[in-house]
Amino acid sequence: MRKLANYAFHGDSLKGMVLAMISSVDMMLESKFFKTKDEIESELLQQEVRNCMIEMIKKRLYKVMNGGEDSYGSDFLGVLIKAHHDADNNPIISVDDLVDECKTFYVAGQETTNTLLAWTVFLLAIHTDWQEETRKEVLNLFGQEKPNPDGISKLKTMSMIINESLRLYPPVIGILRKAEREAEREVRLGNLILPADLQVYMPTLALHHDPQIWGADVHEFKPERFSEGISKATNNNVAAFFPFGIGPRNCVGMNFASTEAKIALSMILQRYSFTLSPTYVHSPIQFLTLHAQHGIQVMLQSL
Repeated sequence: MRKLANYAFHGDSLKGMVLAMISSVDMMLESKFFKTKDEIESELLQQEVRNCMIEMIKKRLYKVMNGGEDSYGSDFLGVLIKAHHDADNNPIISVDDLVDECKTFYVAGQETTNTLLAWTVFLLAIHTDWQEETRKEVLNLFGQEKPNPDGISKLKTMSMIINESLRLYPPVIGILRKAEREAEREVRLGNLILPADLQVYMPTLALHHDPQIWGADVHEFKPERFSEGISKATNNNVAAFFPFGIGPRNCVGMNFASTEAKIALSMILQRYSFTLSPTYVHSPIQFLTLHAQHGIQVMLQSL
């Protein structure tokens, strides 16, 4: 069995492994008689990811069963384990569900939030006037204390900045491969007629950069466009802004991710000012999410 390090990409082995797994699944040939090299590779990758998750679960269970801990933990994994291993021996979720939730939380949760934070820091490092503006807001609400729920809900300037960052550099640049986005029958979508069995691809990046929706300054960093909400910013085309998806199938972690990003940014702004390094080379690339190919280098100045 190959070690996780063999799938290291940009210093993140599990992310690289998941990407390789997804890529290999895309290239599979459906056959009842033999397995292709890609199918074998995909199965090995899936098994290694599963083994990683099972190992973490076993450690939590071992500590509780041997009296080392009185709960499975107060984090997301602890809640899932409790749902699986309740006192009545009537689990709410199966082991497979538990593992799938962990994979979703890591890939769709941590990865996308990290990307959002990286691009937001990049934009604030260039536009230091907006960096100073949101720092004033943070210090006014929190001082040097840890961010609190009441203050987080009042971060209007930061919310505008985060929305503009999500518009310019959405972590997920397009949405595809979901059964619920396949037309079951012929349907009209605006001026288009979509035939049955057609898969619909939603190009987030394209719509977020459409000058007919956002105006001639579509490629500029202008958080003030969100000062009166998304509807005003999109000229009442609210469906044109969907960094977390839209409608009943939107991301269940949207509020969590937004709050997480605001907390992290607030704590950074309380401690540092920053500017973009002269060595930075701008080269966005899709790697599960929209990444800076060569990283984002900033110069920190302690406050």
